[in-house]
Amino acid sequence: MNPLTKMALGLIGQLRPEPPTGDGSPVLALPPPRCDGGMPLMQALARRQSQREFDPVALPMPVLSDLLWAAAGVNRHDSGGRTVPSAMNAQEVDLYVALPEGLYLYDPQAHALQRTVVTDVRRVTGYQDFVDSAPLDLVYVAEHARMKLVPAEQRSTYAAAAAGAMAQNVYLQAASTGLATVIRAWLDRTALAQAMGLGTNQQVLLAQTVGWPAGAAPP
Repeated sequence: MNPLTKMALGLIGQLRPEPPTGDGSPVLALPPPRCDGGMPLMQALARRQSQREFDPVALPMPVLSDLLWAAAGVNRHDSGGRTVPSAMNAQEVDLYVALPEGLYLYDPQAHALQRTVVTDVRRVTGYQDFVDSAPLDLVYVAEHARMKLVPAEQRSTYAAAAAGAMAQNVYLQAASTGLATVIRAWLDRTALAQAMGLGTNQQVLLAQTVGWPAGAAPP
C-alpha cells in the first residue's frame, strides 16, 4: 500500500491491520543468542547504514534471536542487566515484533516472544510502502507506569533515549550479519496503538524495519 493511501485511510480512521498468515504460535522460544560471534565493532560501525529495500524472506530463528538479544537482551544474568542503558533501571521501553503471523512482545528474561495480537500489523507500523512486506517491523513502546520516579514531563525524553540505544544496537547487529534496517518515525501513532491494543500509559516511540537486503536472502 502506498504512503498516500495509508495517510488517507489514517485520516478517516481506517488504517488497520490485516489477517495473519502462517502458523503463528502463542509463544516463540528463541534459541540462545550467539554472543561469541559477529564482526569487530569498528567494522560494524563502518558498515552501519539505513536501507529501505527488503527481501520478504523470513529471518531464520538464530538470526532473529541474535537481533532481539542485541536490542534488549539480558547480558548480565546475576543482576538482570541489559544490552542497553535505562535511567534508574526502569526498563520502560518494550520491544514489539510485527510478523506476518501476528504481533509479539519480546520477553528479555525468558528470551522468548509472547504473542499479543493475532493480526498482521506490519502495514500500520509506518506510512512507507516497504513496511507491508518486509519480514518484520520492530516497534518501540514506552510504558510510562514504570517511570514513576521520573517527572512526567521528562518521561518521553528518557524513553526516547533508551529506544535510540536499542535501535542503534539493531543497526550494529544488522551491519555485522548482512541485514538491512532503517529506523522510522513517520507513522500514524494513534492507528498503530489501536492495532497493537495499547493502553493509555503506553506510548509508541519509533518503529524499525529489518530484513535481508532486496534480492540478498540466503537460499
